[in-house]
Amino acid sequence: MEDYRADPVETHPDQTHPAGDQGVRAGRLEACRKSYADRIAAQAGIASGSEIAAALKAIPRERFVGPAPWKIASSWGLAQTVSDDPAALYQDAVVSLGAGRGLDRLDKLNNGQPSLHAMCLDALAPRKGEHAVQVGAGTGYYTAMLAMLVGEAGRVDAYEIEPELAARAWANLAEFPQAAVHCRSGAEGPLPDCDVLYVNAAASEPLAVWLDALRPEGRLLFPLEPEDEGGAMLLVTRKAEGVYAARFLCGVQFVACAGAQDEQAGRALAAAFRRGNWRNVRWLHRNDQPDESCWCAGRGWWLGTS
Repeated sequence: MEDYRADPVETHPDQTHPAGDQGVRAGRLEACRKSYADRIAAQAGIASGSEIAAALKAIPRERFVGPAPWKIASSWGLAQTVSDDPAALYQDAVVSLGAGRGLDRLDKLNNGQPSLHAMCLDALAPRKGEHAVQVGAGTGYYTAMLAMLVGEAGRVDAYEIEPELAARAWANLAEFPQAAVHCRSGAEGPLPDCDVLYVNAAASEPLAVWLDALRPEGRLLFPLEPEDEGGAMLLVTRKAEGVYAARFLCGVQFVACAGAQDEQAGRALAAAFRRGNWRNVRWLHRNDQPDESCWCAGRGWWLGTS
């Protein structure tokens, strides 16, 4: 396992301005973050006084998206702008992680839609002192939120397969000693036993390595979707041995998770989504004996509606 050690956090060109300008800029951005946090919380259906809203207010998004100019797109890709004003980052929009760095392979990757991740973190409900695992950490923005939610008594192990992003995440998370970034696939074992497992890349099936890592009452949330097709966020909670409650939260489309896409499983999953009824899923079963309630089945697992 390769861990990245902290490097100095990158500075932006406007950080060389006189102290007076810095104070004005800092005050403006603090106000932007507060307004942004309240809007994102409202859009995600979360109370403005929640710990998630507090994390959104506290974490400077500009630290996690690299130097300006930033390529910013609406959540549905209907509009795209390029800006060097950090205030532009405080909206419910995705920001490219490759823009301005000459890294075309990263340009399709983004910082994620804040209201979606806020809703997902609310559903996962990380608690103080818990151990969280994140697969697909990117540059660490939502890792930082997880670190705040589990607190100093908790721990976050974040996995990022892209070395450039993993290095940036480690630097960005230097102030969170409870968070570690591992530059390797989170679709392969071993993973630590955990209370929360948050996957930010699409899988065509629930991987055994993720389910096996869950402690009793542990929660797994991941985008269940065929590669390059839409799917939905599936929340899985481990109950008694071999029993997992499951429900879909919302439709999504994520970039594929390396090592978590299987062609046969993807075809079965695409057919199941076309048939509909996915919002009625209630259980994940880990066997090869689906009954009449089966919504979709794979090798060694199936989702049932009752």
